[in-house]
Amino acid sequence: MTEALLDRARALPIWQGRVTFTPLDGGITNVNHLATDGRVRAVVRLGADIPVHQVMRFNELAASRAAHAAGISPAVLHSEPGLLVIEFIDGRTLAAEDVAQDAMLERVLDLVARAHRDMPAHLRGATLAFWVYHVIRDYGARLVAEGSPRAGLVPDLMAAAAVLEAATGPVDMVFGHNDLLPANLIDDGARLWLIDWDYAGWGSPLFDLGGLAANNGLSEAQELHMLEAYFGTPPDGGRLRAYRAMKCAAALRETLWSMVSETHSTLDFDFAAYTETNLVTFRAAMADFLQS
Repeated sequence: MTEALLDRARALPIWQGRVTFTPLDGGITNVNHLATDGRVRAVVRLGADIPVHQVMRFNELAASRAAHAAGISPAVLHSEPGLLVIEFIDGRTLAAEDVAQDAMLERVLDLVARAHRDMPAHLRGATLAFWVYHVIRDYGARLVAEGSPRAGLVPDLMAAAAVLEAATGPVDMVFGHNDLLPANLIDDGARLWLIDWDYAGWGSPLFDLGGLAANNGLSEAQELHMLEAYFGTPPDGGRLRAYRAMKCAAALRETLWSMVSETHSTLDFDFAAYTETNLVTFRAAMADFLQS
């Protein structure tokens, strides 16, 4: 399938000369290649819809275009079923230790806040909602129905999710990225870019903020500063509890995503190890939440 998609990509009308493709490392949802025709460099993302992860490419395309219009992401150069071609950004992909530096965290938070604030004006057509607790329940049901080796963990994880959803309470809607892994942030030396909008959708800003903390090992002091900077006021008890619930939910969603990927993904990646790492992160976050 990958070779067939690459053959289609080679024949796209956007190239002005012989195009070459080089695989890009790091993606754990799609297969990505760096394409160059001697004039332009672009990232070619290969992948159809992924129903088991609720990834719909029409939504990714709408979000990618809106993110570019808002100055958040590189331009979409071409799209068709199975192919998305995006401008290549020559920069450094961030790691968790980068994001956890105070100066970088300020830059990342500004980028996320601008995405939440500015992207809705540029969205066109149908887009998806992203409610993490629905995603969690769907993953849990799938693991049980398919007889996953992880199915025995599901009842306790779903019980935890129910506690977290009740603590989250009402939400203010934004159009979020919902996958704030450090690898989705690029520093080109002058500015930051936020890429990969597979899981974008309408939901709570606290999910992106909680994901930012859970995925990058932020300290409690950094989390409190992040909330005050984002909302413009120190968090009260209700908002802080809702945030902590969403932080746990972000870690749980990543854990379940990996559990499902263990049996559904064809990418060369150690999902079992990734599951174990995220399970530790979730359990630590949940223990902190229950003690707060």
